[in-house]
Amino acid sequence: MLQPVQLFKILSDETRLAIIMLLRESGELCVCDICGVTSESQPKVSRHMAILRDSGLVLDRREGKWIHYRLSPHMPAWAAENITITWQCMREDVRQWLSAAVSSSC
Repeated sequence: MLQPVQLFKILSDETRLAIIMLLRESGELCVCDICGVTSESQPKVSRHMAILRDSGLVLDRREGKWIHYRLSPHMPAWAAENITITWQCMREDVRQWLSAAVSSSC
């Protein structure tokens, strides 16, 4: 079970925080889209996604060779509320990140 200190440790990493905010804004993203928006390599994004998946914050699904991620509806309500509050503070930045990103061809 996710504990508050774990959530804050996970989200203290700027890349993981950005990924969570992007998923909150977009609903679901392919790993290639996350790489494009964050300007991080696929192996680095995959390591961050493993941490987020193991914590129960995100779920994944495979579509061909691509993996798509979304926020887990099973995370504790207090964690979802913290993510929503953070997204409300950052949503204009998140929308700028998405609009500035080069479209990928997954």
